[in-house]
Amino acid sequence: MGFGGAFMRNLLLSISYDGSRYHGWQIQKNAVSVQEVFQDSLFEVLNEKCDIKGCSRTDSGVHANMYCVSIKVNSGIPCEHLKIATNRFLPADIVVNSAMEVPLDFHARYSCTGKEYIYKIWNRRVRNPFLVNKAFHYWYPLDLEKLQSAGQNFVGTHDFTSFCTLDSRNPENLVRTVNSFSIDRSSDGLVTVKVAADGFLYNMVRIMIGTLLHVSMGKIAPSQISDIIEAKNRALAGPTAVAHGLYLNKVFYDDNINLSLKLGNEKS
Repeated sequence: MGFGGAFMRNLLLSISYDGSRYHGWQIQKNAVSVQEVFQDSLFEVLNEKCDIKGCSRTDSGVHANMYCVSIKVNSGIPCEHLKIATNRFLPADIVVNSAMEVPLDFHARYSCTGKEYIYKIWNRRVRNPFLVNKAFHYWYPLDLEKLQSAGQNFVGTHDFTSFCTLDSRNPENLVRTVNSFSIDRSSDGLVTVKVAADGFLYNMVRIMIGTLLHVSMGKIAPSQISDIIEAKNRALAGPTAVAHGLYLNKVFYDDNINLSLKLGNEKS
């Protein structure tokens, strides 16, 4: 039966992927995307075209520890069987972690209440061959206490025009609420920046990182971050950091969905 039939179901799938060899999530005419590979694998299982809604766009080279997709299907296949069967057809760099049934009006993007991104920086002079295309290699010293202080200026509700790349994907409203910002270093030298917000603009996190690296180099004072935000001028912020250090880390919905996703991912 087609969409709108008596047996239509809405499913929420949580996936992870290494974005190194893909041109982002969204289907493109002349490049391989995660969505294209994912939907082709899904078709092998369901033998029907699905209405696939992704939680976000991710750019070429960006990774996802957690990416959510809602799909409307007519199949009665149990969610656990769908997860296992789809993983059989997916390449090694994409995996379905969980699948669950959700209300028909649920939308992976529009039902989302927030997201969390992390950015990985390998902060050693010698490169790490196991982190090629997985972290940005930055060998100059980083004062994490200074960067943590500077990063707190992002927290709160602001117009982030200075921290986004303007193109057709941007909404008219560039105000976002950043709920938390943190930065830490592991014993081996991997620095991880974590930012959570109710939503993110195009290249927002990568421009934040590029700006913080300019703070580290002394090109921007920590106290200037708030001034740059207020100026609403992209030219005043730092460069856009490379894509391969960025990971969509968590996607948030209402409490019941969040709990179900957590339990489902823990079982995977």
